Amino acid sequence: MNSIMNDYLFFGVLPYVSLAIFFLVTISRYRQQTFTYSSLSSQFLENKQHFWGSVPFHYGILIVLAGHLIGFLFPSWILSWNAAPVRLAFLEISGLAFGILTLVGLLVIVVRRWMNIKVRRVTTISDWLVYALLILQVSTGLAIAVHLGWGSSWFATSLAPWLWSLLHLSPEVSFIGPLPLLVKLHIINAFVLIGFFPFTRLVHVLVVPNPYLWRKTQVVRWNWDRERLRQS
Repeated sequence: MNSIMNDYLFFGVLPYVSLAIFFLVTISRYRQQTFTYSSLSSQFLENKQHFWGSVPFHYGILIVLAGHLIGFLFPSWILSWNAAPVRLAFLEISGLAFGILTLVGLLVIVVRRWMNIKVRRVTTISDWLVYALLILQVSTGLAIAVHLGWGSSWFATSLAPWLWSLLHLSPEVSFIGPLPLLVKLHIINAFVLIGFFPFTRLVHVLVVPNPYLWRKTQVVRWNWDRERLRQS
């Protein structure tokens, strides 16, 4: 009974709470604090490590998220693709590779923010919290890919129907019950991250159009009198 109640709490209630917070806070923040819809980039403070962390992370996470979205929207396509062992192996290896790329980029970002004093000074508590959640999310995803395997297939057969049931406002937590604890942790952390999302700098990805990935590198020139600033 306790297991059923916990499953319903985490997979039948938490998703709606997280999504409600996401939409309400996101809209409120955009209306009242529009300026904060920015990545608040620290690139002008240090750029070399920033590049080697930001680029792998952004491209990796976008492709991983796209794979999850396709599995949700077109589960039958995924199962049809996976019917051929070679195609299944290709999909699994590709997902693992981009997951590793995401984690490497994320770790470089975190190390940079900790090691560089100037960057660390502009890093907030919410930044550290969101980095911790992201590391946990990516790490559990990689652990699932390595230790459980064939995630694309059971995502299509178990998680996609459950997600659709949430969309229909009739959560079928029975799809989640038999899944391993590692998968459940991955799902719970995902919705915690969604709920925390609008309180962080990550909201910049919601600004459309978002040319971040293809715009030219921005050059920042200082026109301040540094000596005067030091003396003030």
